Amino acid sequence: MTLRQDIHSSGIPVLCLPCEARRRGVCGALEPDDLAQLAKTSSRHNIEPGVELIGDAEAVDCYSNVLSGVVKLTKSLSDGRQQIVGLQFAPDFLGRPFKIKSVINAEAATAVSLCSFPRAAIERMMKQSPEFVHRLLKQALNELDEAREWMVTLGRKTAPEKVASFLLMIARNIDSNVDPAARSACFELPMTRADISDFLGITNETVSRQLTSLRMDGVIRIENNRRVTVDSMSRLERRCGGRGATAVE
Repeated sequence: MTLRQDIHSSGIPVLCLPCEARRRGVCGALEPDDLAQLAKTSSRHNIEPGVELIGDAEAVDCYSNVLSGVVKLTKSLSDGRQQIVGLQFAPDFLGRPFKIKSVINAEAATAVSLCSFPRAAIERMMKQSPEFVHRLLKQALNELDEAREWMVTLGRKTAPEKVASFLLMIARNIDSNVDPAARSACFELPMTRADISDFLGITNETVSRQLTSLRMDGVIRIENNRRVTVDSMSRLERRCGGRGATAVE
């Protein structure tokens, strides 16, 4: 018997086998037959940094799993002012089910790889698989928890704590293959100083000053102005001002 080239003997499509969205994302909720059915409708895209993925009030015709890279979510005011309201990493689900039009702008902050599905295919899978709906709901609630935590960061934390919190979030999320319990991390900053200042509600100069302070204190190392190494995640976490943490060592 010959197997189709895109189907593994387990019934899981070959492309889906190494996919982080199958292990930790929404596709992990699907049985092999359902996953194979959904995979037939999928398409993969490599997106350059700065490319808009969907615009505010734009009709939603597809959803995507983020396979790699960082997606920047923004809201714009009528006069053109913009606020970064969130970041998405692999294996996050990009899109807002039950909405005909997008309520947010999504842009590739770095080079991004997406696995996209037509809206009708996702809606059909939601009817077929309660576990799939449960996984979508779980991600939505996790994002709500993260948004509430970020409200505390923006509203109550000092500038040093904000920058440390931002770096910790990136270190924990930017590479889906890294163990979340890892004691160290190395990554490229996914945003410019201007975007970081917009995200944190502080000036570019303050961002640069706090990064320099963290570097001088040995909490981080910076190469080529973008590559950050964190030798001790726990030490960085103590600079975030969270419950039980100390801002200075």
